[in-house]
Formats: sequence, structure tokens, C-alpha cells
Amino acid sequence: MPSALHGLTISEARSLLDRREVSARELTQAHLDRIRDIDPRVGAFVSVTPEEALRQADLADAAIARGDAGPLAGIPMQIKDNMCTRGIATTCSSRMLERFVPPYDATVVERLRDRHAVMVGKGNMDEFAMGSSTENSAFFPTRNPWDVHRVPGGSSGGPAAAVASGESVFSLGSDTGGSIRQPASLCGIVGIKPTYGLVSRYGLVAFASSLDQIGPLTKDVTDCAIVLGAIAGSDPRDSTSIPMEPPDYTAALTGDVRGLRIGVPREYYAEGIDPAVADTLRQALAKLESLGAVVEETSLPHTSYALAVYYILAPSEASANLARYDGVKYGYSAQDAGGMWEAMELTKQRGFGPEVKRRIMLGTYALSAGYYDAYYLKAQKVRTLIGREFRDAFQKYDVLVTPTSPTVAFKLGDKVEDPVQMYLSDVCTIPINIAGVPAMSLPAGFVDGLPVGMQIIGRPLGEETILRTAHAYEQATEWHTMRPDL
Repeated sequence: MPSALHGLTISEARSLLDRREVSARELTQAHLDRIRDIDPRVGAFVSVTPEEALRQADLADAAIARGDAGPLAGIPMQIKDNMCTRGIATTCSSRMLERFVPPYDATVVERLRDRHAVMVGKGNMDEFAMGSSTENSAFFPTRNPWDVHRVPGGSSGGPAAAVASGESVFSLGSDTGGSIRQPASLCGIVGIKPTYGLVSRYGLVAFASSLDQIGPLTKDVTDCAIVLGAIAGSDPRDSTSIPMEPPDYTAALTGDVRGLRIGVPREYYAEGIDPAVADTLRQALAKLESLGAVVEETSLPHTSYALAVYYILAPSEASANLARYDGVKYGYSAQDAGGMWEAMELTKQRGFGPEVKRRIMLGTYALSAGYYDAYYLKAQKVRTLIGREFRDAFQKYDVLVTPTSPTVAFKLGDKVEDPVQMYLSDVCTIPINIAGVPAMSLPAGFVDGLPVGMQIIGRPLGEETILRTAHAYEQATEWHTMRPDL
């Protein structure tokens, strides 16, 4: 059996499985062993499901033997713990849902099961996806595989760390303001936030419904295209789902970007961006230019308002979405109260962590009588302007390129007491969710031994162009082949 099975990409594992050099059960066991050995130091998993994983692996082996195996059959994966998994706890890394076991699968989980992918467990995250460091998990923080004294990013820190450390071949994360791309950047892997509505949100525990989107985290761009093709497509159970059949995204990976027009918004390279990160991105842009792309500076002036808009809109939607956690039908319930209203109050006090409470209060304030027009309504108007600005930019450019994160991974505890500094970690990613357009992060270099991510932004349903650009850059560099030494 080949050694280091935990380091394989989907494509590499597929080749071994199809040639019968390794079985899905052996591949799955190798990843379960890796989780056992490494996860006590990384903390990427809220739960590990060895018995279910090996059962699914046996089903995958049977499908391979029948000649009925697609590209994901037998491939070990992790699912962020805010996506419902039938019969397996879905906690959102919160005390509120610590014992919640869904009776159904999210659509994305269903689609991956149908393709015989093998789930080895659920990924740790910031509670209810609210955070940029995975320090807001109610259970334990996740650590960055490149330096276990630093954060992996958030809120999909568990999924990003699991892929970077070889504990799963790929993961699914969710992205409301950068929660796939920012941890992908800090952990040195690939992550894409698709166009809003391209991937079904049915079975995703809601944070901010007009911003949330599910996407893959993978070791390289080819794997990203494979997983995106498996989970994308219309779903009648999600009213925001785009009615379309997804294309074969792997067909876009031509390696050719000659004549591609790249816009570089100057606002993303200004104050607040680590100069070493900005220099790394300029070198990446020079590489794309050497491959035949046309690179020009441009401007997105409303970018400076995006953070303020996000922290009005997202908490407002969260305050409405999280009102359902009252301890009556499911989740944590305070049993020592004197009456119904006290029970609901105590349930929320004890079930939610500090960051979730902070955002609920922000949102409730913004939606309250006398403040709705001043905050929420105004934020929606500026959201329209930000979206229009992106649409105008894509009249001239095929993609826009920015840093994914303003800094490399920061130390655990550095920003916990300063929410504003923590929120600024997503300053480069938030505008993309507000506009509803797709964007990807991929490795573009290192600063002080820590990964730097390049963000490629596309027009609505422009995933193929993003993937083509990313793949061409990836093939011309070696950053995606580098792995942390754990």
C-alpha cells in the first residue's frame, strides 16, 4: 500500500483507487489514523465518525468494483459542523446545539453521499459561523497546522486545518463574509465561495441568509473544480437556488490566460494591508502577466463602506435567524426556570457564547423602531451601490485580484479582546458576499514561513473564469505543493 495516503489530492487518490492499488477502506483508515495522531494538536474536528466512515468506504469499494464510481467515490471528506447530517450531531460548535441530531441531510451532504464520498467527521468552527479565528467555538479553538500557536482563520477554521494537515482530502465550509476564503488563505490551501444561489443552502444552519454560501476547501484548484461540480446545481428545497445545471468545471482548467483582463483594485492594497502581503500579491500578479494576462490597476471606491454595511446586515439577519433557539423543540433548554419567559431568557444566556450574543444585540438594535431607517435601510442602499460597482468593473475586466487576508495568521488570543480588529480580518473578503459574486483564495507565497492567499473575484456565475485563472497560476508555481510539517 502506498505510504503517506493522507497527503493525496482527490485526483491522486482517484488514480490509486481506480488502479486498485489502494481500497477506499484503506484510504479512509489512513485518514482516521491521521486524525487520531494529529488532531489532538490541531483541533480540526468536533466529532469523528469512524464506524460510519468505514461503512461508507465499503459502499464506495463496492461501487468501484461495479465500475460505477465517479471522481469522489471513496474520497475521505470532512463537513463543517453547521451542515445537517442525518443521525450525526450537528452542533454549530455551540452549547445551544451540543446534542442536536438532525433527522435529514443537507442537500450538499446528500449529493456527496450519492457520489460515495466518505465523511470522516464534522469540522470545528466559530460558533454559528460568527468569527474569523475559530476561537469562538464553544468547545475548543482550532490551531493552524503551519504554526499551532496561531489561528487557522474562521469561521471554517476546522475544515481548512483538516485539509492542510492531511486529516481529510477535502472539506466543505460555509462563507458569509469570508469564512471559506480567509481560513484557506491562512492555512495555505484552496477555497471558493460560489455565486450566491449556485449551491443549495438547504440544511445549512442559517447565520445571515442573504449572504451565506457553501463551498469546497481543497489542496489544489483541480480538486476544487471537482467538488464544486458535485455540489452545485438547482434545488427545489432552496428558494434562492439558481435554476441551472452546473457545467463541467474541470473543462475550464486549460492553463491558458493569454489576453485575460485582470483588474487590481487599489483599495485592497492600501492602509491596513501588511506590506509584505501586498508585495507577495504583486509578485503573483507579475507571474500572471508573464503568462499573458493583461493586468491593470482599477478602483472600487465603495469598498471602504463594506465592513460597516456587513456588520449591520449580517447581525440583523442573525438576530432574526437565531430567535428560533428558544429551548422548546430542540437544542439546549434551561430546566431550572420559574416560568416560560424566564426559561427562554436563561436558555439564550447559557446556550449562546459572547460573540453570538454581541451580534444578536447589534442586529436587534439596527432593526429596532427609530433605528431601522438610519442603519438597516441605509446599509441595504449602500449594498446596492457596492454590487453595482462590481458589475461595472466586470464590464471591463474578466477577474479582479486582491489579497485574501490583510495579514498572515495571527497568534491565538491576539485579537480576542478587540472585536473591531478581529472584524478587520475579513476586510478583503466581505465585499464579495455583499455583491453576491464568486471568489476563490489560493496559495500565492509565504511571509515569515506562513501562507499568503491570493483572492480571484469573478462576475456572477463566473466560476469557470476564476478556476481557469487560478489553475494557470497554480501550474506555474509550487506554492500548492507545500505542506506543513506536523
